[in-house]
Amino acid sequence: MSQAAITVGPVLAVVLAALVLLAVAAALAGQLGVSRAVVSASVRAVAQLAVVSLLIAAVLRSWWATAAFVTLMLLVAAATSARRLGSWRLVRFAILPIAAGAVPAALVVIGAGTVPLTEVAVLPIAGILIGGAMTATSLAGRRALDELRNRHGEYEAALALGFLPRDAALEVCRPTAGQALVPALDQTRTVGLVTLPGAFVGVLLGGGSAVQAGATQLLVLVALLAVEAIAIAVTVELVARDRLTGVTRRGLRGPTG
Repeated sequence: MSQAAITVGPVLAVVLAALVLLAVAAALAGQLGVSRAVVSASVRAVAQLAVVSLLIAAVLRSWWATAAFVTLMLLVAAATSARRLGSWRLVRFAILPIAAGAVPAALVVIGAGTVPLTEVAVLPIAGILIGGAMTATSLAGRRALDELRNRHGEYEAALALGFLPRDAALEVCRPTAGQALVPALDQTRTVGLVTLPGAFVGVLLGGGSAVQAGATQLLVLVALLAVEAIAIAVTVELVARDRLTGVTRRGLRGPTG
């Protein structure tokens, strides 16, 4: 075992519990209303990672199993974004921006040979890209819907001026859509100065050199910028075309979640 690896045992359990309590205390003190969500998310993470840790060895023995697991990740990501955007029934549309962002970037990264064509390398890269696309889809979708709900008068005015429903919706929600890319931009701008993100730390913990860790993290960050930019563009287009909630032509409905 690498000396840099985290030791699994009672001490880790105590530290995790302490961190959850710290997050809950901060949420309660700030009256943020998310204390239960912090606990439930932490418990889910423990359960899910325990199951994944047991399954991953078997999954990585076969390309078919790896492909099935990547497909599962894509479906779960789409379901998560759909719920954030208003309804589980939107999965068939929420999957489009996630796939549109993650698939081309993965093909470029893997096809160019920058990542070894092995199950153990492809699976985590796919997970990172799908996760980034999911986050961008949720943020862009919710922001676009908020804009259409809060500025519905402007949307109606654009219609009155002869704009098509899609074009009227884009006039309202497109200007702020790029803000969904701000987290990825900030992380890319400050990498190495403010944070050492997961891919960098993971390579170091796995015994790689600092140069290898830096190259891996750079590849991940730039790929995520491409993934999230595509996902945001597709999400805004779907909202404008009335595919993600029906907010533009079938009444205003706020997202849940």
